[in-house]
Amino acid sequence: MTDITNISSNTTFDVEKVVRAVSETLIAHNSEDSEVSVLLTDDPHMTQLNRKYREIDGPTDVLAFAIQEGEDNIDLNANVLGDVVISLETAERQAKEETHSLEEEVAFLTVHGVLHLLGYDHQSQNEACVMFEKQDIILQRLHLKRSTK
Repeated sequence: MTDITNISSNTTFDVEKVVRAVSETLIAHNSEDSEVSVLLTDDPHMTQLNRKYREIDGPTDVLAFAIQEGEDNIDLNANVLGDVVISLETAERQAKEETHSLEEEVAFLTVHGVLHLLGYDHQSQNEACVMFEKQDIILQRLHLKRSTK
């Protein structure tokens, strides 16, 4: 199940590519029964979250909050992966720089965020190689051209 909430000022954003991005990422990991929440927001709200959780005073494009992280979460529903938060304002700037649509950029960010929920990271070179390879495979399934290499 995918729950998408848009609290940004962009009220006309089509969430269908976000739904597909979550679905394809979960299917690629045999996790179709998992639950993911996606929040579409704006830069001021993203700045608040980034400051609170990463101690970075400014917006970022995507944040992922995995429910299953840590030892305290043993009794939680294993099907609930967590939340992905995307700033549509930052995504729009990035889409213009990359010369593709906002929907494509948000789909890319969604895949990236869901991979984090599934346990992937890119802190080391090895982790990055594994995560970005998985990401590129899913983006190909979504017919998106953006590469992380």
